Amino acid sequence: MTYCVAMQLKEGLVMLSDSRTNAGVDNIATFRKTTVWEKPGDRVIALMSAGNLAITQAVVAMLDEGIGELAGETIVKARSMFGAAQLVGRAVRAVYTEVGGALEAKDPGAFNVSFLLGGQIKGRRCRLFQVYAAGNFIHTTESTPFFQIGEHKYGKPILDRALGFDTDLRRAAKLALISMDSTLRSNLTVGLPLDLMIYRADSLKVELRRTIDEDDPYFQQIRQGWSASLRNALATLPDVPW
Repeated sequence: MTYCVAMQLKEGLVMLSDSRTNAGVDNIATFRKTTVWEKPGDRVIALMSAGNLAITQAVVAMLDEGIGELAGETIVKARSMFGAAQLVGRAVRAVYTEVGGALEAKDPGAFNVSFLLGGQIKGRRCRLFQVYAAGNFIHTTESTPFFQIGEHKYGKPILDRALGFDTDLRRAAKLALISMDSTLRSNLTVGLPLDLMIYRADSLKVELRRTIDEDDPYFQQIRQGWSASLRNALATLPDVPW
């Protein structure tokens, strides 16, 4: 399992993912869920994935190398973020054509993947899409400025309460980390290290990209401070009157 969250805000994008792909008493694996294609001055495109690792890695490989007869059509040549989302969808369907039948025959529902695709290409708008296992996709709006994939239920309430389209990027990154911390505390299949990326709209370069591990002092401050704040907030609320 995994947890990825991406936000498209007035100022740009915030994208955060964990790196755990399998968990058990004696079986814990770590793989990066975020891939970034950056050509400063021309494009920044980031893709986060959840689901079967072999499928997601095959999709990323096709985006790098091309898809079948469209071998020359790669994500670094996409003319718009909408075109990039279409390319991700085609890559997902191509992988399904190759291995989906065999996977589903052995384990119904095994072809279970989803992606968050965000970024900007020169001359085009900053966009954020969620791509499904069928290869179809949706995009954010001002009233729905974030997407989540993977184990999302623990981290969603804080975003619903505190995040809006006008939230500045640094505050949004803080909310993303609080959302991730809530998930880490409640589900052992989500784990460190984390990958955080911040992109400021129209800059056409990554503003911040950081790997966050257990010893990161800021993340520790966020975890401890949020827990203390919740306890203090609870103490200030009136007791049950019955």
